[in-house]
Amino acid sequence: MSLIKIENLTFSYTSSFDNIFENVDFQIDTDWKLGFIGRNGRGKTTFLNLLSGKYAHGGKITASVEFDYFPYAVRDKTALTETVRREVCPMAEEWRLLRELSLLDVDFECLSRPFGALSNGEQTKVLLAALFSDEWRFLLIDEPTNHLDSQARARLSEYLRKKKSFILVSHDRCFIDGCVDHILSINKSNIEVQSGNFSSFMQNYENRLEYERKQFDRLKTDIKRLHETARRTENWAEKVEASKIGAGDKGYVGHKSAKMMKRAKVTEARRQKEIEQKSRLFKNAETEDELKISPLAYRSERLAYFSSVAPIRGGKTVCSPVTFEINRGDRIAIDGKNGSGKSSVLKLLLDRFAEHSGTVNIGSDVIVSYVPQDASRLCGTLAEFAVSHGLDESLFKTVLRKMGFEREQFEKEISDFSDGQKKKVLIGKSLCEKAHLYVWDEPLNFIDVFSRIQIENLIAEYCPTMIFVEHDKAFRDKIATKTINI
Repeated sequence: MSLIKIENLTFSYTSSFDNIFENVDFQIDTDWKLGFIGRNGRGKTTFLNLLSGKYAHGGKITASVEFDYFPYAVRDKTALTETVRREVCPMAEEWRLLRELSLLDVDFECLSRPFGALSNGEQTKVLLAALFSDEWRFLLIDEPTNHLDSQARARLSEYLRKKKSFILVSHDRCFIDGCVDHILSINKSNIEVQSGNFSSFMQNYENRLEYERKQFDRLKTDIKRLHETARRTENWAEKVEASKIGAGDKGYVGHKSAKMMKRAKVTEARRQKEIEQKSRLFKNAETEDELKISPLAYRSERLAYFSSVAPIRGGKTVCSPVTFEINRGDRIAIDGKNGSGKSSVLKLLLDRFAEHSGTVNIGSDVIVSYVPQDASRLCGTLAEFAVSHGLDESLFKTVLRKMGFEREQFEKEISDFSDGQKKKVLIGKSLCEKAHLYVWDEPLNFIDVFSRIQIENLIAEYCPTMIFVEHDKAFRDKIATKTINI
């Protein structure tokens, strides 16, 4: 057991005038299992890179452990997986690697295949198994769940629960709850560490907000009362001072006036003190402005019907045939393992003429709004993006502001955004579109926890007709009205 100490940490990118971190101080224990949370763009990945020694910075980072970063940058994906894992952990013993692969339910056969031929989920598991094969390292794990299905996430959470010495960036609430014992959070004004999992962190956060709301209301009432008291006292003092003219005992009247003025100054000092106390409240409150969506009402109850449908690719069916219908107000979750064909089924709603077996029947003139899985290729400015997709630029930027974007982001290239911010661009686009049916393919990848809750509340309020793929169990359980298993 040892400590990782962060002292007076200050950092900004050379292309930016604003500090991402400024005079940050905290410490963590190397035996802890830390969940790392915070709004998109706050600097979680940057902080992990600072620990890794990737950037020069102000202040001190003191640690007696070596850091390893996930996802590991594989140089040659055509190399055999066995070669890649040797590159990741050259000093690890064979039995350790095989043990870790077994714990993650990975078939040993994958070691003899090219790394690039593995699924994204298999790549994630192999790299984590290799990194955990060296027990003397502290792991920095950045978003490991984005390519994992629900079952794989549960298995990985169970695996990490038996480990220690890591910082885990993830926005999947159930996943974090299952495997961490401390939360490291990047807030608006500071970075703080709390014992417990995400649920206990949120409970503490909500309790603190409730306490601060009560303090705010009390201070607001006190400030108003003190302001009125000071105003009355000043008026009295002025009247007494005026009464000195022609008064018989000017000394007594002057003393009374001075006493009232002193009382007024004391009252004003108290008012200023309580104003300062009020300004210190809500420093770390995450503003979750209400989002809006404008779904269109379709003329009939049923929007689409799939009968024994299976997408066909390369002459082969992608999945077992599925039968379901989409009715107004449905919010259908499609569930299944990675590679089972979930995205292919969704895409038939966009291109009903794509090759498939069975019958796809989509109502005439059904307007669809689509959020794709991949946001990595987005480029240009937000203004250009809005024009190219026929969006009201002002509305689009307002939606992004409500999802945590700072105004400075509006002038940047989208290619420079964090992965979570890019995904918010796609969700923001969909929220601006009036549609009968919203088709979302893993919309929450990289999206921060507070925005997930915000989107959940939006869907619960407006009840748009939706069909989606999403592996965040908390989101799916709250939003889905039915589930289709593939």
